[in-house]
Amino acid sequence: MTVTVDIDSKWVKFIRSPLYVVISSLAGVSVSFAPLFLYWSGQGKFFVGYERVIVPICFAVIYLVPFVYIRLGVIVAAKVREFPAHAES
Repeated sequence: MTVTVDIDSKWVKFIRSPLYVVISSLAGVSVSFAPLFLYWSGQGKFFVGYERVIVPICFAVIYLVPFVYIRLGVIVAAKVREFPAHAES
Protein backbone atom coordinates (compact mmCIF):
# COMPACT_ATOMS: atom_id res chain seq x y z
CA MET A 1 0.00 0.00 0.00
CA THR A 2 1.24 3.47 -0.86
CA VAL A 3 -0.02 6.65 0.74
CA THR A 4 0.78 10.05 -0.71
CA VAL A 5 0.46 13.03 1.60
CA ASP A 6 -0.05 16.48 0.11
CA ILE A 7 1.11 19.30 2.35
CA ASP A 8 1.09 23.04 1.91
CA SER A 9 3.84 24.55 -0.24
CA LYS A 10 5.12 26.69 2.66
CA TRP A 11 5.91 23.49 4.61
CA VAL A 12 7.67 22.00 1.58
CA LYS A 13 9.83 25.14 1.27
CA PHE A 14 10.60 24.98 4.97
CA ILE A 15 11.55 21.29 4.88
CA ARG A 16 13.87 21.87 1.94
CA SER A 17 15.51 24.93 3.53
CA PRO A 18 18.72 24.99 5.58
CA LEU A 19 16.66 26.17 8.56
CA TYR A 20 15.09 22.71 8.76
CA VAL A 21 18.56 21.19 9.09
CA VAL A 22 19.26 23.50 12.03
CA ILE A 23 15.96 22.64 13.72
CA SER A 24 16.52 18.94 13.09
CA SER A 25 19.93 19.11 14.72
CA LEU A 26 18.43 20.93 17.71
CA ALA A 27 15.90 18.13 18.28
CA GLY A 28 18.39 16.03 20.21
CA VAL A 29 19.59 19.07 22.11
CA SER A 30 16.04 19.91 23.17
CA VAL A 31 15.61 16.46 24.68
CA SER A 32 18.98 15.94 26.34
CA PHE A 33 21.39 18.84 26.62
CA ALA A 34 19.03 21.79 27.20
CA PRO A 35 17.49 20.22 30.35
CA LEU A 36 20.97 19.27 31.52
CA PHE A 37 22.20 22.85 31.05
CA LEU A 38 19.17 24.09 32.99
CA TYR A 39 19.99 21.70 35.82
CA TRP A 40 23.64 22.76 35.90
CA SER A 41 22.72 26.45 35.71
CA GLY A 42 20.31 25.99 38.62
CA GLN A 43 23.12 24.53 40.69
CA GLY A 44 25.44 27.38 39.73
CA LYS A 45 27.98 25.06 38.12
CA PHE A 46 27.58 26.04 34.48
CA PHE A 47 27.59 29.41 32.70
CA VAL A 48 27.99 31.30 35.96
CA GLY A 49 26.99 34.92 35.35
CA TYR A 50 25.18 34.14 32.08
CA GLU A 51 22.05 32.59 33.56
CA ARG A 52 19.86 35.42 32.25
CA VAL A 53 20.80 34.41 28.72
CA ILE A 54 21.24 30.64 28.96
CA VAL A 55 18.02 29.79 30.81
CA PRO A 56 15.66 31.48 28.28
CA ILE A 57 17.60 29.94 25.38
CA CYS A 58 17.27 26.49 26.95
CA PHE A 59 13.54 26.93 27.49
CA ALA A 60 13.11 28.19 23.91
CA VAL A 61 14.92 25.16 22.53
CA ILE A 62 12.99 22.77 24.77
CA TYR A 63 9.56 24.15 23.83
CA LEU A 64 9.87 25.59 20.32
CA VAL A 65 11.80 22.86 18.50
CA PRO A 66 9.25 20.12 19.27
CA PHE A 67 6.46 22.55 18.33
CA VAL A 68 7.68 22.50 14.71
CA TYR A 69 7.63 18.70 14.61
CA ILE A 70 4.25 18.48 16.34
CA ARG A 71 2.71 20.95 13.88
CA LEU A 72 4.12 19.08 10.88
CA GLY A 73 3.07 15.74 12.37
CA VAL A 74 -0.51 16.96 12.84
CA ILE A 75 -0.71 17.92 9.17
CA VAL A 76 0.66 14.56 8.00
CA ALA A 77 -1.52 12.56 10.42
CA ALA A 78 -4.65 14.40 9.29
CA LYS A 79 -3.89 13.56 5.66
CA VAL A 80 -3.20 9.91 6.49
CA ARG A 81 -6.49 9.65 8.40
CA GLU A 82 -8.34 10.78 5.28
CA PHE A 83 -7.06 7.67 3.49
CA PRO A 84 -9.62 4.84 3.80
CA ALA A 85 -8.45 1.99 6.02
CA HIS A 86 -9.96 -0.68 3.78
CA ALA A 87 -8.29 0.54 0.56
CA GLU A 88 -6.04 -1.88 -1.23
CA SER A 89 -3.06 -0.90 -3.35
